[in-house]
Amino acid sequence: MRTILGILPDALAYGMVLFTISIGLSIMMGLMRVVNLAHGAFAMIGGYFASFALTSLGVSYPIAILIAVIGAVVISVPFEFLLYRRIYRRSDELTQILLTIGITFFIVGIANYIFGPTSKPIPLPEMLKGPFDLGFRMIPAHRLFVIGCGVVTAVALWLMIEKTEFGVRLRAAVDNGDMAEALGIRTQIVYSATFALAVGLAAFGGVVGAELLPVEPFYALRYMVTFLVVVSVGGAGSVTGAMAASLLLGLADTTGKYLAPEFGEFFFYVAVIVIVYVFPHGLFGKAH
Repeated sequence: MRTILGILPDALAYGMVLFTISIGLSIMMGLMRVVNLAHGAFAMIGGYFASFALTSLGVSYPIAILIAVIGAVVISVPFEFLLYRRIYRRSDELTQILLTIGITFFIVGIANYIFGPTSKPIPLPEMLKGPFDLGFRMIPAHRLFVIGCGVVTAVALWLMIEKTEFGVRLRAAVDNGDMAEALGIRTQIVYSATFALAVGLAAFGGVVGAELLPVEPFYALRYMVTFLVVVSVGGAGSVTGAMAASLLLGLADTTGKYLAPEFGEFFFYVAVIVIVYVFPHGLFGKAH
């Protein structure tokens, strides 16, 4: 029981990091039908902005997060305008994969050229550095912050998609774009806003999760498969599915590294295989 209680907080924190970053990709794949393999690159851009803001500008941690989100969205605008618009509402997944993986390599190359091939520190404020006593163990305060961010993000997204007019317009634009346009819905604006939301979530997750997934030059490539796996296991487009997948995979990975660290990520991918075998369309996915 002591071992379980020791593992759970770390597993929950890691799972929430996976969720916070991956949920933007889930939205892109599930609601916009775009396989965006450059999602991790935008999370990396957010981390670079936050690192620069904290270490060079000396701003506070919340302001650095805001700069990271806005900066990543601004950087993504020309990509969305020139490239992503060409693949919206297209069923050719291979074209999407080749385009977005090309964008990933482009961003990685530019980042390495400008900022150099070194990891980027994201210093935490004093209130997040210290330990927090849970009663049965001490846990870094930052991990409680990450858990809180994940919960707030999940609730806010669910409400936005299910309960707001924007969510209705988004679902209409995806299900039948021509009919939506005939009814006066400006689908291109809806797509662009959703893309910006996904990029902003990636940047936000990249910053708050940097203690567990450090921001380094090949971040976008190192974690590309991890983020894609979370979406596939949970079911693309499902907030609940992404949350469940993140927590299950976070638990599997953290438990494996606690009990058998020599196996690396073996238990993470065993969990993936088992879940996909039992739920071929993801935990909360739908057959198409």
